[in-house]
Amino acid sequence: MCGRFVQAQDPATYADHFGAAPVENLERAGPSWNVAPTDRVYAVAEHDGERRLARFRWGLIPFWAKDASVGSRHINARAETLATTAAFKDSFRTRRCLIPADGFFEWQRRPKGKLPHYITRADGAPLALAGLWASWRDAAGERVVSCTIVTTEPNDLVAPLHDRMPVVLPTAAWDRWLDRDFSDTDALRALLAPSAEAMSAHPVSTLVNSVRNNLPECIAPLEGGPGL
Repeated sequence: MCGRFVQAQDPATYADHFGAAPVENLERAGPSWNVAPTDRVYAVAEHDGERRLARFRWGLIPFWAKDASVGSRHINARAETLATTAAFKDSFRTRRCLIPADGFFEWQRRPKGKLPHYITRADGAPLALAGLWASWRDAAGERVVSCTIVTTEPNDLVAPLHDRMPVVLPTAAWDRWLDRDFSDTDALRALLAPSAEAMSAHPVSTLVNSVRNNLPECIAPLEGGPGL
């Protein structure tokens, strides 16, 4: 599961890294050190054959949903069942995205309680989290574009911390993942393997446990080590 991540850079940085153009009148947010479900997040999707950076609500709302609250149950989508899960199968075929993340959090079970860890790319560049998106309209006709993060089995770094992790797509997979005309679900599923990117992790304060804490201290290495 991925229940928290970080988007603390300027959107221009994400647009440049992913070769995307910001959508017109892109709503800009300040840095978020503790992105939480239902927050609006930056995401890259294909529009008219071009990559566009926009802001989506985190928590996918299927087009057939009766109300937006269902999105809170769809912040993650398991890679193994994307093609068969009602909430995700249509988006898996034609509405895929990349969600930039400076890093993400996972919680390790310990005798004294769960200890959060912050995981990043070793070189500090943004991670490309595999995502799906959907467009939904409420009773008043207002359009809400939402997204979910695809998860898979953990790699060797994350496995001691948690039994799932976000899918991190390498640069070579971005074009295929974003191509709305490509709908071979078997080929797409093959992209969703545990990440082979060089990554690093360190324990952090339980500040991140509360969505009210949106501070750089959320990602600071835990002083004194994990035994505290």
